[in-house]
Amino acid sequence: MSVERIVIIGAGQAGAQAAVSLRQGSYEGAITMIGAEEAPPYQRPPLSKAYLKSELEEPRLYLRPAEFYEAQKIELHLGVRATGIDRKAKIVSTDDGGAHSYDALLLATGAPPRRIPAPGADLRGVHYLRTLADSDSLKPMLSAPGRVVIVGAGYIGLEVAAVARQAGREVTVLEMTPRVLARVASEPVSEFYQMLHRNNGVDLRLGAAFAAFEGEGRLHAARLKDGEIIECETALVGIGAAPEVALAKEAGLEIDNGIAVDEYARTSDPAIFAAGDCTNFPSPRYGRRMRLESVPNAIEQAKAAAANMLGGKVVYDALPWFWSDQYDVKLQTVGLMEGHDDLVVRGDPAEKKFAVWYLKDGKALAVDAINDPASFAMGKKLIMSGAALDPVTLADASVDLRTLG
Repeated sequence: MSVERIVIIGAGQAGAQAAVSLRQGSYEGAITMIGAEEAPPYQRPPLSKAYLKSELEEPRLYLRPAEFYEAQKIELHLGVRATGIDRKAKIVSTDDGGAHSYDALLLATGAPPRRIPAPGADLRGVHYLRTLADSDSLKPMLSAPGRVVIVGAGYIGLEVAAVARQAGREVTVLEMTPRVLARVASEPVSEFYQMLHRNNGVDLRLGAAFAAFEGEGRLHAARLKDGEIIECETALVGIGAAPEVALAKEAGLEIDNGIAVDEYARTSDPAIFAAGDCTNFPSPRYGRRMRLESVPNAIEQAKAAAANMLGGKVVYDALPWFWSDQYDVKLQTVGLMEGHDDLVVRGDPAEKKFAVWYLKDGKALAVDAINDPASFAMGKKLIMSGAALDPVTLADASVDLRTLG
């Protein structure tokens, strides 16, 4: 297939990486990137941390200076939404009346926050966090009076709770499950973060059934299903994200908890690829299909997609990793813990420096490292090598990790 025109829908981490990788791969054809936001491609993780605290100016979020795209002849259409894909004619239509022809198309549409189906969710003062505009609209709560209520104790909710407490705000976190980070972390990690936030003054409610936001035009309270009213001036909803698949679905592409792609990041249409949070892909490493929401996944899958759009046969099989910053604590996770049959805590959570190792059949499957970069780095190596590990030896903090495996 001759590829002279490539269109990328989505100007986030995956879309930007694909464009860069195409040029680094000596592709000289046309590249058109379509992004719904006005800003050029930028980092999202700081939106709930450094940028929210105004410790990072907007231009420092940009993945590349705006001049880079012009120099590389990457045509940016920002503040524009793709409205349709004509697969037969190979044309992407946009809401500004544009029609963009392609030989190969990349979908990098991401995963917007899940909206909460509750009364009062449209009141002023109720926020979600994904974009620059979202973070900008949330910033005033750091200096405003009144309590902040956060619905959902996932990474976004807990990171914003930490920022709000450091700014002196009263914060209540409502989590419907029995522990924080229940979907992504083990009990020792959840217990550590529960204690961390409570020790920092967060009113953390576990098993809390949220019912509604209340107010006349503007938020003034959150109501629980047991009838309790929590007065507040600001609320953040952080109940997960859903892959953006509307365009792909309307175009007749296969959907399965995301845009279904093969090991080459190709969709059910051989001319259309997808990368990042929106994709559901087969993992040779884990022997199953999965969808990941992380920057490293977006970057590495976009690299594979870019190579394969040009005729390559690069199988995407990167080792997943993630991170989170809360107060003075950095969590670094490598691998996926699902399916582990043994768990080893190395170090002392009370010292705010420890690691949880997840083993399967005596081999490392994943590591959660809390203020422990050495365990994170060694975890990567030991997972990749598949070395046999003795749980008793691993649990002995006096044993040098470099001698294992």
